Amino acid sequence: MGGETAELSLDLRLDHRGGPARNVTVEVQAVDRETGLVARTVRTDLGNITGDREVRARVNVTVPREGGYRLHTRVYEDGDRIETGLTEVRGVDSLTPDYARTPIEFHRFDSGGADLPVISYSPSEADDNRTVLETQTWLTNRGDEPAGGLELVVRARQVESDLIADRATVRIDEVGPGQTATPTVELDVPSNYNYYLDGILLRDGVIVGSATSGAMLDPSRPVPENTTREEVEFDAGDFTSETPEPPRDRDTPAPTVESGPGFGIAVTLLALLAAAFVAHRRRP
Repeated sequence: MGGETAELSLDLRLDHRGGPARNVTVEVQAVDRETGLVARTVRTDLGNITGDREVRARVNVTVPREGGYRLHTRVYEDGDRIETGLTEVRGVDSLTPDYARTPIEFHRFDSGGADLPVISYSPSEADDNRTVLETQTWLTNRGDEPAGGLELVVRARQVESDLIADRATVRIDEVGPGQTATPTVELDVPSNYNYYLDGILLRDGVIVGSATSGAMLDPSRPVPENTTREEVEFDAGDFTSETPEPPRDRDTPAPTVESGPGFGIAVTLLALLAAAFVAHRRRP
């Protein structure tokens, strides 16, 4: 399994007053908040500093993409520590990798109270007590540039059992900025059951979005919004084997930043989202 890392970019500002400072070095040490172990130490040489002025330095620290870190900053002059600073970041593990980012997402309907499904369907009867569902999925590019290179997996999941009755995949090519694509696929499922229609959006085999709608083929048992257990007549032979649910991406929480001791140094955490990852790509 490949490693996963995140690059934390710090903007350091040193307020220099008085005589020249020689052989100035900045050290940033990332300490795991949970274990207290040092994850990475980075040093940057600033050379000699003269004049009353603010000196800025950018330091990038690469750490494992997990948990949170305390970032200790120390300033040295000729090997002697003269200033210290501290900042803290949390939720590094919830950052979205570059390869999993896309402006294309399942459309959010502004329906004025009506619950419009993002995956709609049209049923037609087939032979041997089966039904063909022609599904249509609404995908919108919310970015400023054309985007594509995605795959959409649509599957029918029987409500009471979670068994996967059928699935199909369609390629999503270029979608213009602000435009909505409506790819269609057909699913062949046993009749007289209700289904969840799961849409799974992938980029290079990595899940970047998911949505679920309902397909009601047995009107006497509506597809529940808040699921409760109920005994139903069910024949497992009508279905294929069970497929596990794919993981969902979590939203990125805002990092917390704390000022530490120090008289002439300010430390700012600029960007966690500019990250370099070497990740094991998951597949549903």
